[in-house]
Amino acid sequence: MIRVLLADDEELMRGGLRMMLQTQPDITVVGEASDGVQAVRSTAALAPHVVLMDVRMPVMDGVAATAEIAARHPASRVLVLTTFELDEYVFAAVRAGASGFLLKRTPPETLIEGVRTVASGEGLLGPSVTRRLLAEFARTSPAPPDAAARRRLDRLTDREHEVLLLMARGLSNAEISARLHIGEATTKTHVKRILAKLDLRDRIQAVVFAFDNALVRPRG
Repeated sequence: MIRVLLADDEELMRGGLRMMLQTQPDITVVGEASDGVQAVRSTAALAPHVVLMDVRMPVMDGVAATAEIAARHPASRVLVLTTFELDEYVFAAVRAGASGFLLKRTPPETLIEGVRTVASGEGLLGPSVTRRLLAEFARTSPAPPDAAARRRLDRLTDREHEVLLLMARGLSNAEISARLHIGEATTKTHVKRILAKLDLRDRIQAVVFAFDNALVRPRG
């Protein structure tokens, strides 16, 4: 059973999410929070698998709450819900350790599958959010990898390095498989090995790592 915590300052939004999620036999809502401080405390008390996090909340915003949860309770994954595609909080939340992003207007079935995806340990980025992240990375002018990053990269095989670069471009496992003419199961194995060798939690962290170390640059 996937345990979900709802963190949003709008009671109506929390109620709608609860009604939607509770229709699923494999998902249960274990609690609600109306600000970031409550979200952090409830995560500690309830140990949810997934925290559905609004980014704009009083007392402590969703970015700060995400950072606290990622640092203190890494087993709980944060799936950020944002109202706007170009929300400036999205990039900061990636840095803070969020495992996924979806727009609040996402169809219910997509959001439900997003919860399952993040709960399974995978990262989740919608296409529009990915474009926003790539634009932000283009502005930040990343530096070449330092010695520590280079040692981690040296652990990768040539194929794994190739898969990492495609991940950083926002390609899904299916798209990577088609590009490299390999089976999707093989791609999933490559992704798992990449994350293990680079000491990363999910593919979103892999995207950040690749751009931070100038392995790829956004196409302008």
